[in-house]
Amino acid sequence: MKFIKRLLVLCFCLTLVSGMAFAKEKRLKAGFIYVGPVGDYGWSHAHDEGRKFAAKQLPWLDTVYIESVTEADAPRIIDRLVQQEKCDVIFTTSFGYMDATIAAGKKYPNTIFMHCSGFKRSKNVGTYFGDLYQMYYLNGLMAGALTKTDKAGYVAAYPIPELVRHINAYALGIKAVNPKATVDVRWTYAWYGPDKAKEAAESLIAEGCDALAFTEDTPSVIEVGEEHCKKGKQIYTFSHYSPMQQYGVDSVVSGQLMNWGGMYVKILKDIHNGTWGKKDKDIWWLAAQHAALLGASPGQIINPKFIDDLKAVKVTTHDFGKISVYDLVLKRYAEMQKGTKLFDPYDGPIKDNKGKLRIKKGHKASRKELLNIMYYVDNVKGSIPE
Repeated sequence: MKFIKRLLVLCFCLTLVSGMAFAKEKRLKAGFIYVGPVGDYGWSHAHDEGRKFAAKQLPWLDTVYIESVTEADAPRIIDRLVQQEKCDVIFTTSFGYMDATIAAGKKYPNTIFMHCSGFKRSKNVGTYFGDLYQMYYLNGLMAGALTKTDKAGYVAAYPIPELVRHINAYALGIKAVNPKATVDVRWTYAWYGPDKAKEAAESLIAEGCDALAFTEDTPSVIEVGEEHCKKGKQIYTFSHYSPMQQYGVDSVVSGQLMNWGGMYVKILKDIHNGTWGKKDKDIWWLAAQHAALLGASPGQIINPKFIDDLKAVKVTTHDFGKISVYDLVLKRYAEMQKGTKLFDPYDGPIKDNKGKLRIKKGHKASRKELLNIMYYVDNVKGSIPE
């Protein structure tokens, strides 16, 4: 009897100690700064989905976010998150926040900063990015197979290496199945600019483009494509960052989607565990890390409406022989999910649209080369604005 009583007392004490340890577990507060509204259903929406995923996965995490922050206003918002919100880590989620983030790192040495898509780092400032160039290539394969005019278009926000890398990957995919096709680009100079995006899309369609990809944080381009489809003119479009098939059931073929959740969980765990900064201060995830995903809607890689059309187009490849574009997309996607060794869109020889050899035969572009691309490949029209 005494033994049982002692055992019960011991169990009670262990439970009490365990409960106290849980109660005292260090909490972490993370602040997120978004360039657009979380309802944009593009870039900022995808980041906020990642924030919410991390909050559900990590019981010790508190989060706060501020949306629609201009680049000029970033320093003030960072001050607010540090001084008023008492954030331990701040995620600045737009390329244009880079210099403000580096300055904040010097100003607040006890706060950790993670800047998305940038290349500048310091002792307490890291960088992270999930890149979509592989998905743009796959969408290019489909665009090249489906276009009836041999003209594809791209609505782009700002002429920075990230977007040029994506435009080129899209163009390389198109060229792989349709060497006659070209890509025309329209710049909006706005991450969130639905009216500008619609105007650019209409301009491309007026020039004969019937396949449109884009980097802009709304489904505006897709809505334009859907409007034309309803009027009897087929326009093929591709989702960006978030699944957008619901906005273009007759237009959206597929899309490039981003899963930020896993990356945020990893970064925040490292910070919470005290291992951040010892490695992985610079994170760059692709399809192999399940950050970059192909899809038109959740759980659907390709809109069923276009599967038969893609199966009907056959191409000859060096590794698979004669194959339908539908099967080629699936096989390339499977290869990408295993890494970049089996296949990478930036595998030479690749020339720019002025005839200069940029990537030699037998050479895959390094990450440094990819992050600094500022030329168009040979089937993209025009020049990059300065």
